[in-house]
Amino acid sequence: MSARRPPGVLDSFNYALEGIIHVLRTQRNMRIHFAIATAVLVVALIVNVTKLELMALLISIAFVLIAEMLNSAVESAIDIATTSFDPMAKLAKDVAAGAVLIAATNAVAIGYLVFSGKIANRSADLLDRLRQAPAELTLVALVLTVIAVIATKAYTGRGTPLRGGVPSGHAALAFAGWMAATYAAGAGHRFLVSSITLIMALLVAQTRVESGVHSALEVTYGALMGALASLVIFQVFS
Repeated sequence: MSARRPPGVLDSFNYALEGIIHVLRTQRNMRIHFAIATAVLVVALIVNVTKLELMALLISIAFVLIAEMLNSAVESAIDIATTSFDPMAKLAKDVAAGAVLIAATNAVAIGYLVFSGKIANRSADLLDRLRQAPAELTLVALVLTVIAVIATKAYTGRGTPLRGGVPSGHAALAFAGWMAATYAAGAGHRFLVSSITLIMALLVAQTRVESGVHSALEVTYGALMGALASLVIFQVFS
């Protein structure tokens, strides 16, 4: 019986690609990382980052993707090795997940350092054309968002004002608050305030999907409704 032929260079590349494709197909977090990486690179081209900034972004993206793939490999290996609960197996999975968290946090920090000045200047030029909005507009925008959510749910006959149905009331209010905070913040701190409130709004939206109260489509519809309602109010009355 002849010995098995070792894989060639082309076979090795194929195996590696099959591994990447498998992770993309089976791991939701990997798909999210890929989508974010694509968006970051597109924005990098739009704002004309320098070569060094692009290198930092590419290294950060690769770091996150590699950590996520290693995390998936560790989880798969542990699931095959044990069929019952093992504290050490849980610890190994937690450590692998922690590596992904560190990589993602590092990527967020580098992304902020690269884009903060470039995007802040462009957004400030746009928003500074409008005079400082009074606090009453924020309240009006939030109230009108709630009214729009209730009216939509009454029309569709699904859900209560802040639980279930179309659209997500929590997402609508969270993104309305994000837009209002962006307009109300001073020019010097606008990008930082907008970034923090956007992250908070995204976390609110994620919790509605993770808890099973809303679908991703319902949350997206609520987010768009809230952001657009606030945008219209501030554009018209500020």
